[in-house]
Amino acid sequence: MATKLEYIWLDGYKPTQSLRSKTKIVKSFSGKVEDLDNWSFDGSSTEQAPGGSSDCILKPVFTVPDPQRKDAYLVMCEVLDSKGQPHESNGRAHIEDDDNDFWFGFEQEYFLWDPATNKPLGFPAGGYPGPQGPYYCSVGANNAFGREIVEEHLDACLEAGLNVEGINAEVAAGQWEFQIFAKGAKEAGDQIWVARYLLERIGEKYGVAVNWHCKPLGQLDWNGSGMHANFSNSLLRTANSEEKFKAVCEAFRPAVAECIAVYGADNDQRLTGKHETASIHDFSYGVSDRGASIRIPLYAVEHNWSGYLEDRRPNSAADPYKVAAVIIKTVKSAKI
Repeated sequence: MATKLEYIWLDGYKPTQSLRSKTKIVKSFSGKVEDLDNWSFDGSSTEQAPGGSSDCILKPVFTVPDPQRKDAYLVMCEVLDSKGQPHESNGRAHIEDDDNDFWFGFEQEYFLWDPATNKPLGFPAGGYPGPQGPYYCSVGANNAFGREIVEEHLDACLEAGLNVEGINAEVAAGQWEFQIFAKGAKEAGDQIWVARYLLERIGEKYGVAVNWHCKPLGQLDWNGSGMHANFSNSLLRTANSEEKFKAVCEAFRPAVAECIAVYGADNDQRLTGKHETASIHDFSYGVSDRGASIRIPLYAVEHNWSGYLEDRRPNSAADPYKVAAVIIKTVKSAKI
């Protein structure tokens, strides 16, 4: 019986990469990523190669059953250049976590977007809904918009075997969030990208787009969208020390520019010091402080300063691979 393999990759568009995919038919597939062959694509059509030498290589790195197609799998791929080396657009290849010591939980926010009005679902064509407040974790047709898409996406992710830990309506009308956790930075990124792909594809059926921009409503009094990165390694999980936690936080102070560079385009529009964000010009951390750059969860304090940290600066369009890579590098630089 023939099997459909949907090869998924990130293009070379700047400052924000997009998802691409194409289908390969094979006679059979074991379900194991190591049994998949590399494939190629036209990089000149994705900003990843010149027309005169356009072949780029797709290297399968993660696969799950496709919950929407019969006898099919979703295949997340890294992009290699024609010489078989990681392409410059390949953020996954730069993650230094071969032992999977780092665990990541990403909180992915997004807006469901009506192409006809060029506004979020729930926004009237000629104006704005009531001010934010009643939409967060809401229920009811006056406050929750697009739930059928969100629920279908949740079911699809779970059926695919992605480790989704929850969903909720967010602060602005038409804004939602899902959370994914994985032990291993690369797999956490793989799962976020596959979940984003599924959401985009489900939206096609409803004629609804997904807006990943961190501040799609500009500087009006509406929240932006983030992708808060909860992270830990053996050091943090077993620290038993306030001093060690603060040393890790302090390691991020000199790395602000390096972090912001990969935390998503236009983050200056979101990190204003308002709407539960720290200013992009500052660096701060604090216990249970959602207005800080890095939040020290109350969980860690209550567990004798052992657990995890939350970097609240990555935005909704950031590449989780690049976010994980810089966090790992920074944590490893901590003077402990």
